[in-house]
Amino acid sequence: MASTVNEIKQLATQLLAGMLANPHIYPKISDEGAKGQQEQELIVIAIEMAEQLIAKVDKKQD
Repeated sequence: MASTVNEIKQLATQLLAGMLANPHIYPKISDEGAKGQQEQELIVIAIEMAEQLIAKVDKKQD
């Protein structure tokens, strides 16, 4: 079962929300908001994590 873009978006959103809620990962909002460097890095990490998690699940199902 191949992952869909919607699955990756949904999982990445949930992972990002968890990271933003964790003060050890995200201690304070940057002055640039969502366009700040730290925020952009967390978005990329969340997407990569989502893709990897879905790939692992897909691999186990095969």
